Amino acid sequence: MPLPMPLSYRVGTALHGRAKLIAIATHSNPRIFLSAGEASGDHYGAGIIAELRTRMPDATFTGLGGTEMADAGQQRIVRAEDVAHMGFTEVIRHAPYIYAQYRKLVASIQRQQPDVAILIDFPEVNFRLAKKLKRLGVPVLWFVSPQLWAWKRGRIRQVQRTVDRMMVIFPFEAPFYRARGVDAEFVGHPLAGLPLPTITREGYAVQHGLDAARPWIALLPGSRWNEVTANLPIMLEAAALLGPGYDFLIPVANTLVTGKVSDLVFKELLPRIQWPTSSITLVPDAREALFHSRAAIVASGTATVQALTIGTPFVVVYRVSALTFALAKRMIHYPAEIPAAPDADGNLPIAMVNLIAGKRIVPELLNRRFTAANLIAELRPLLDETPTRPEMIADLAEARAKLLPAPAPTGQPADPIRRVSDAVIELLQTCESAAPRTSATNV
Repeated sequence: MPLPMPLSYRVGTALHGRAKLIAIATHSNPRIFLSAGEASGDHYGAGIIAELRTRMPDATFTGLGGTEMADAGQQRIVRAEDVAHMGFTEVIRHAPYIYAQYRKLVASIQRQQPDVAILIDFPEVNFRLAKKLKRLGVPVLWFVSPQLWAWKRGRIRQVQRTVDRMMVIFPFEAPFYRARGVDAEFVGHPLAGLPLPTITREGYAVQHGLDAARPWIALLPGSRWNEVTANLPIMLEAAALLGPGYDFLIPVANTLVTGKVSDLVFKELLPRIQWPTSSITLVPDAREALFHSRAAIVASGTATVQALTIGTPFVVVYRVSALTFALAKRMIHYPAEIPAAPDADGNLPIAMVNLIAGKRIVPELLNRRFTAANLIAELRPLLDETPTRPEMIADLAEARAKLLPAPAPTGQPADPIRRVSDAVIELLQTCESAAPRTSATNV
């Protein structure tokens, strides 16, 4: 027997044509499921929740999310910080726990029967959820495309079957999906339109106990714990080699525990390193740290887009297990929509900033090339007054412009979060009118 539906939905399914559409359009208490498993997705999800709550005050939000989504009003069934893992072998190692959390999400979907689902990136879990949601007749909007254009392109068939709307944040993704029969729209990148941080360097220094007269370097090791433990040790080795002339900022993503990162840095890593008199400060906001830093070392991921939109020169790094890297290298193949050439080691670019630019504008040090010595060699020209520094700054500005969508028809600046929220309401008005829900007991 189907689970009970809200009165407005039951009335809507009993009507036909225009009357049915009106009943759904005036749904007074829509149930919205969101799933985001990383720091960036948590931030975007919180923005979507805040925007939808202004339009539908009685809406309820459940699912998988981080602390920002919880603060925005999501009733979290699973916490993002409990399931954020990286890489093939890393996911396998944590598979039993991740699967148990996934089953909790599925049970909540069957119990609560959401009216629409918003999946944000995080393909490790969201592909499975999309399949379950579709079986239940829940319309699915996916915001921030999984990188099917890089690997696992066979999953495009699953997207075609299970995703009603694909809202993409990189310009080359929309033509890729549309050429393969997916309803896709480029909405712009949420970070591209943000104003620069307003806090002054002096104010930032006072806030965090820093010396404003010294140059700062931002170290962004990732938003997942496994990323931090893989990337931060080499970052700090390189920082020590730079000598005492710089201080270092480490932004801590909200998917991490600050105390845990602090213990790793000050109790475990620094005692192994001949550390100079430079200071290390943990800070909460990556954009502010990037804005006030001379240069940055950034783990591949959304943080590279943060650095791109701020305009800070940086080097991209990343380290995973040898098996994960070997598998990824064999699997990554870019379509015609993304021109990309391999480096001397046969590695295609993976940093999003280089894919957006259509050329390598920032260095990439991956796995065996990610050493302290190589990092220093790439970083020094960005710290000193060399031609490399202004050239990269100009290239970053050009790439950032590609992330801005066309203005809205009203002439107002386009807002990716607002456009995604528009699409959610469109799905509530149209997709649910197509067919009655599937019984949860039949899934």
